[in-house]
Amino acid sequence: MIGALEAGGTKMVCAIFSDQGALVDRVSYPTETPIEVMPKIIAYFKQYPELKAIGVGSFGPIGVNPELESFGYITTTPKLAWQHYNLYGTLKEALPLPIAWTTDVNAAAYGELRQGAAQDVKNCLYLTVGTGIGGGVVVNEKVVEGYAHPEAGHMLLMRNEQDDYEGFCPYHKNCAESLAAGPAIEGRWGKKAIELTDNPEVWELEAEYLAQALYNYYVTLSSERFILGGGVMKQSQLFPLIRAKFAELNNGYLELPELESFIVPPQLGDNAGITGCYELAKDLIEANV
Repeated sequence: MIGALEAGGTKMVCAIFSDQGALVDRVSYPTETPIEVMPKIIAYFKQYPELKAIGVGSFGPIGVNPELESFGYITTTPKLAWQHYNLYGTLKEALPLPIAWTTDVNAAAYGELRQGAAQDVKNCLYLTVGTGIGGGVVVNEKVVEGYAHPEAGHMLLMRNEQDDYEGFCPYHKNCAESLAAGPAIEGRWGKKAIELTDNPEVWELEAEYLAQALYNYYVTLSSERFILGGGVMKQSQLFPLIRAKFAELNNGYLELPELESFIVPPQLGDNAGITGCYELAKDLIEANV
């Protein structure tokens, strides 16, 4: 059996998969403090002594570079109780198994590549647009990590000249998260996104910012598929608007794929993250055989 942990900012999802990839069990716990929730997570996995490995996708920022002292830690998260917490090390000490370690959005991207909306390509980017914006990147079937990991939600954008909303990110007032995440929509328009469905001006501006971010990713990464999930993307009218604005930004410059199959919703839904964790753990087992 293989374990998966999607450590999210709101809930911790734990799952057990068979070696063949069947989901055997899944539970979730509120993301309280480490003292409160980590014993529950460890006890859950200890129920399965036949576990071969665990894949972990965590909210971040996290340390992914084994050469740095920050490896395995959740670092500068706004969740104060989790700042500089050694999540990887805590799990490794309690569960002496191979552990695959990456961000929650990298795991979701990898899950969609292996079993979801990007199964037919080798390069994809998964963007979740909700209370924040996070992006996971897979290139040539490998999750992208280097000195750090991608922070696609903090791609800097050109502000619409008519947009006087200051942005809510404390670090960058004109990054994608600051201008296009759920709190930005509420801060700009005075209502939550779900209450603004019938206001076309809201979604025209939202699509403009998201298309701008995607175009920046495209000219940098040449991704073959963009997968957009998260609560804001439940507004399905965004997809055709984003595709149209993406084409406008390209202005005939680069050859583009067929956009309806290029900018798409996820296929795995809420299981994208844990599926990616399973796939990464399986890769780790195979690499060590």
